[in-house]
Amino acid sequence: MYSKEESQKIKREFWVNFAEKYPRKWVLYDTKIKDFSFKFFVDNKKAQVLIDIEHRNAEKRIAYFEKLEALKNILEDEYIKDLVFEKEYVLENGKTISRIWVEKLGVGFSNRNHWDIIFDFFFDKMNALELFYLEYDEFIKAIE
Repeated sequence: MYSKEESQKIKREFWVNFAEKYPRKWVLYDTKIKDFSFKFFVDNKKAQVLIDIEHRNAEKRIAYFEKLEALKNILEDEYIKDLVFEKEYVLENGKTISRIWVEKLGVGFSNRNHWDIIFDFFFDKMNALELFYLEYDEFIKAIE
């Protein structure tokens, strides 16, 4: 078991190595939709690529989620399989968001032998989600 400082150091090293292997600018928070973002997540049990819809207005949050849900067949047939769609996802802090994600279980950032597997997973899945988003962003944005 690592100390908090050791764990933070390994995590920093992990992200630096990921950026070196795949040096590109990701969309992430630059979606042009308020509180709609793409995220990477890794801990010592899994790696995830996520779309988080965190709009404070529940109606708008659900409207964006339902836009993505309407595109689910295209998304899964042409871009990425095994996505989990959750309209009401509760974060640890109690906040309810909408979340769509794909995950790889049995990997962790503290095991350097997993890094290339995680990096490739992150690249493949996030790249697919971004390509999908860039193709359908105008449709997704048009909720009003």
